[in-house]
Amino acid sequence: MKTCAKVFAALLLAGLQFLLLPGCGDKSTTAAPPSPTAAASPSAPAAVPAYTIQVVGVYPHDRAAFTQGLVYLKGVLFETTGLNGASSLRKVELQTGRVLQQANLPLQFFGEGMTILGDKIFQLTWQNQKGFVYDLSTFAVEREFAYPGEGWGLTNDGHALILSDGTNQLRFLDPVTFKVLRTVGVTDHGQPLKNLNELEYIKGEIYANIWQTNTIVRIDPATGNLLGTIDCSGLLTPDDYRLRVDVLNGIAYDATGDRLFITGKLWPKLFEIQLKR
Repeated sequence: MKTCAKVFAALLLAGLQFLLLPGCGDKSTTAAPPSPTAAASPSAPAAVPAYTIQVVGVYPHDRAAFTQGLVYLKGVLFETTGLNGASSLRKVELQTGRVLQQANLPLQFFGEGMTILGDKIFQLTWQNQKGFVYDLSTFAVEREFAYPGEGWGLTNDGHALILSDGTNQLRFLDPVTFKVLRTVGVTDHGQPLKNLNELEYIKGEIYANIWQTNTIVRIDPATGNLLGTIDCSGLLTPDDYRLRVDVLNGIAYDATGDRLFITGKLWPKLFEIQLKR
């Protein structure tokens, strides 16, 4: 990748002086605004809406939870955690962060994303190519299922499971047979957008954490095109970093109350947020 200095030198050689280079060296996934010429061109891609967030609530979160999947259902959170020897499925009290119910995975499994469909909980593992189906009430394992490649995030649209694997591909799976019904490639201005991690289906869109960033993207499940980017920077305070924290990960939606929650791996807090333009 060219550095800012190389870009500036090239422009000088081309005879372009006094050119402002906004965002040079910026690692944000939000694209720079198109030029007036590009905006007027019928073939130019439409600008992806960029959002920031407003925090409207803060709740305790277990600092030992390496959060992978997060779901809000009927007043409580369901959460899966990762790391070998520390992977689990949990039911968590929102207001206190207290674990109400827990099932631990065997030591050889690194737990990943999770979703709830009907009265079943579906959970992925990272590199074991194996998933688990639990009873929603008892957390008893009812079935296991297999899939090729890695398992990262999992959500559902009310009919199909939607799985991310670290690439830009999302797989739609039959929740009974686990056969792939279709796949969609997620793109940002025509380029593959990789590292799609935890997923949440919200009002006909797929929200996805981009691993190792503070960005959440909104995805059209029919086309894979981006519908928006959400900058979630600045949530933790310096005091929160006294102990180790990891990356932003975990999206849950309260459909009844129209509330959106996010957290991160080993974060001491879970946030209720609203989107701002």
